[in-house]
Amino acid sequence: MSVVVLQELVAGAQDEAELKALAVACREYEKSERLLIPTAEDWWLVGKVIYALQKGLKSQRGGLTPKMSADQKYRITHDVLIARTAKRVGVTVVTDNVKDFEAIQRFCNVRLVSGDNYFRSQAN
Repeated sequence: MSVVVLQELVAGAQDEAELKALAVACREYEKSERLLIPTAEDWWLVGKVIYALQKGLKSQRGGLTPKMSADQKYRITHDVLIARTAKRVGVTVVTDNVKDFEAIQRFCNVRLVSGDNYFRSQAN
């Protein structure tokens, strides 16, 4: 579990009960050493990916990228941070936000699967 995802869940919590449940989950992920926490290098590389996305630079994986506005840059920062920390430890990102993560993949080759596909395969 990414600490970035937990932060987003806490920010969107509906009530104190949900906050308490998330605090328990956070402690459990920490205790089991499965909480992904960005490093200084992760933050640096996130800046480089966002720079490339914002400037519409050419990626090694597939040509020029459409330029990103400053507003989009701030919106996608958490997603790039999630992708970078997942890549560093070699895990797959499961998300319904496939479009943004596909853009990120051009500069941060993280494994990606849609939530629908992941949970469908888990049910079988």
